[in-house]
Amino acid sequence: MPDSSSILDQAINRSIETLRSLKTLEAEITRAAELIADCLTNGNKLLVCGNGGSAADAAHFATELVVRFVKDRRAYPAICLTGDGGLLTAAGNDYGFDEIFARQVAAFGVPGDLLICLTTSGKSKNVNRALEEAKLRKLKTIAFLGRDGGSTIGIADVDLLVAGDSTARIQEAHQLLLHVLCETVESRLTQT
Repeated sequence: MPDSSSILDQAINRSIETLRSLKTLEAEITRAAELIADCLTNGNKLLVCGNGGSAADAAHFATELVVRFVKDRRAYPAICLTGDGGLLTAAGNDYGFDEIFARQVAAFGVPGDLLICLTTSGKSKNVNRALEEAKLRKLKTIAFLGRDGGSTIGIADVDLLVAGDSTARIQEAHQLLLHVLCETVESRLTQT
């Protein structure tokens, strides 16, 4: 059995390697920040979703925008689609788990809004359905992906793909990207 210091060293080294790979996403991060800033500047809202740990990351991101990230500033409209247990279970029961996010996009999404989805595998059928519904309703879309992007790659307007085979390292990279977007967007929005 490996000792905890060995596991820690390996985790740190793999995390550093994964985080360094994000430098190749500079153009995509810039485009994602532009989409978010444009959406919020124009009085629209963000819808954010994911499953499991990605659901927690979606909630974290929405919270940073509604409350604040670094600076005290006005609240921006960001809704995490995983927050309402009654709504999720009703949609899952009545329409199936694949529809839990798409149903909410249909209810809350209007042209000019932005859907942000997180999936470390790229294989989440409910995320794909949400992206498809968003396209039908003329929302812009950003997908945080992992591994090879799975069946989700290419559906969104912007793909932020963290290549790798460790869900934990992909999630850490997604969290950093979310924070970079918060910092970038908050800086742009407080200047206007």
